[in-house]
Amino acid sequence: MGTAFDAVWRARALRGDEAAVARFTAWALVPLYRFCFYRVGRQRELCEEVVQETVLRALRDLERYDPARSQGDIGPWLRGLARNEVRRVLARERPGARLDAAWERLDEELLAVYARLESSPLGDDHLEREETRDLVNATMAQLPDQHREALEAKYVRGLSVRAIAAALGLTEKAVESRLTRAREAFRATFVALSGDLDTWQELT
Repeated sequence: MGTAFDAVWRARALRGDEAAVARFTAWALVPLYRFCFYRVGRQRELCEEVVQETVLRALRDLERYDPARSQGDIGPWLRGLARNEVRRVLARERPGARLDAAWERLDEELLAVYARLESSPLGDDHLEREETRDLVNATMAQLPDQHREALEAKYVRGLSVRAIAAALGLTEKAVESRLTRAREAFRATFVALSGDLDTWQELT
């Protein structure tokens, strides 16, 4: 969720400017879906409901979003709304409370992981597990936006460091630094998720 939504955009959206609202809606759908999918046990209908309600709630409560405080990054505020919607939806499901509790615990662990980012190397035992693909997808979904976007540009879209730098308006050195931090965050997050694999697999 890296697109800036600053005070000018907020003022336009609060006035009901259709272009501002449409820009936000079109931008928010994919990152929200990615963020919520595993939190609702990979149930697509529930995920779509959460995403829709999150977008509507964000537009209703837009006065509470402070662009100055968040430096124009609406992502963290939006993810907070999404977590509330996930709780609401899962409250209807008997196993949902357990799933939500597991993600609450993981959220706390990941905050600590991001604070240090000096994680032990990813071991072969992790890579040999059948669940690796799901874990990779879940890991990417939980990464901060800049980290996820950098990894996708380099390793999914196959762009060179020079091409990424040109696209982002950064120096190649800055891109290399961002990729280093992104790889560290991915490794640490993957380890945190796989460390709670038994609970995660049981609930999803």
